[in-house]
Amino acid sequence: ALVVDLPHLSDYLNENELMEMDTFIHRIDSTEVIYQPRRKRAKLIGKYLMGDLLGEGSYGKVKEMLDSETLCRRAVKILKKKKLRRIPNGEANVKKEIQLLRRLQHKNVIQLVDVLYNEEKQKIYLLYCVCGMQEMLDSVPEKRFPVFQAHGYFCQLLDGLEYLHSQGIVHKDIKPGNLLLTTDGSLKISDLGVAEALHPFAEDDTCRTSQGSPAFQPPEIANGLDTFSGFKVDIWSAGVTLYNITTSLYPFEGDNIYKLFENIGKGEYTIPEECGPLLSDLLRGMLEYDPVKRFSIQNIRQHNWVRKKHPPSEPPVPIPASAESRDPWRSMTVVPYLEDLHGYTEDDDDELYDGEDEIIYTQDFTVPGQVAEEDQDQGNADHSPAVAKPVCVNGTEGGSLNSKAKAERRSSSSSNPSRKGVSTASKIRKLSTCKQQ
Repeated sequence: ALVVDLPHLSDYLNENELMEMDTFIHRIDSTEVIYQPRRKRAKLIGKYLMGDLLGEGSYGKVKEMLDSETLCRRAVKILKKKKLRRIPNGEANVKKEIQLLRRLQHKNVIQLVDVLYNEEKQKIYLLYCVCGMQEMLDSVPEKRFPVFQAHGYFCQLLDGLEYLHSQGIVHKDIKPGNLLLTTDGSLKISDLGVAEALHPFAEDDTCRTSQGSPAFQPPEIANGLDTFSGFKVDIWSAGVTLYNITTSLYPFEGDNIYKLFENIGKGEYTIPEECGPLLSDLLRGMLEYDPVKRFSIQNIRQHNWVRKKHPPSEPPVPIPASAESRDPWRSMTVVPYLEDLHGYTEDDDDELYDGEDEIIYTQDFTVPGQVAEEDQDQGNADHSPAVAKPVCVNGTEGGSLNSKAKAERRSSSSSNPSRKGVSTASKIRKLSTCKQQ
């Protein structure tokens, strides 16, 4: 109930005025209160329209965004310097990652699109990937992939790892949590924050430091050796990754990091029988205690398990619903912001518009290969094709329509009910089916 306290009101109002107060002060039941949902406001940074939160990590947040020029879905990694300063080598690792990603271009390595700085945040724009491999594993009770699915991902991991090594880069932290997946099943190696770029004139791949995840570190690091082969560290980590995604287990475990490193340092582990002889042999070669005898990428490629075609024996693990929105389709989260940017209101759903004359988005916003059904039905018999209008970065049209022209179109649409009307909202929502590029 609404309670209004008006102290000493009688000192200022006469009796008649007090009697008439019920004309503007009413008591209402709390169940009658309707709370207006907060409208999402569009935020543009250059040509990028920000969407909702995709996830959070130790370095910052990851949000979805839309490139307004290409209509490509991207993921933006938002890093706050204040947060980075609390993490050992945080700022240095981010600078290193940016430097490395700028020079890398491979289908199985995350692509750096753009970097924007301001006083408080560093924004790193990365190729859009819908989820991480670890997220997929956690979404099913078995915590593993079918063999054919694991084989496909592992072969892509090999391709990306071979490319990194050819560029003189040791990743040092290969694990499912750092492997991202796109909607078409492509794997991307990510998180090069602890990676090391070898000197161009280095004689070999010798490294001296490691900051990778403990469960994926090889015996030479667990035993505290001063120097070690960087490439063989990545091979070991890839072996632990393959072991994990095919069995749901880890070859080495421990109650704490000291016990874990003690077990890794001994190099004693077992492989479940269900792995079969081929996979078991490959895992033993990749998890070889002696780095010199450990498989190289060339040895792995020639192995029969890698070369073998594995038929689907069980359903693949699907990409799970978004952790934030619980959306199983991973739809675009920028749609409400597009509606705000282009002036959509709920009243638009009640109005009829001409399907070809009232083009909300220009050719720049056309999804390749997709044509609205309403547009197909109408054809070109009554109207000439719409002329694409340029859209500015702030979302305004280069050539705005005057009110008289809009009124004429609405009148024409109303007088011809046989033609389907297309609302602003429906056109905006067409973008939610935007194909990943």
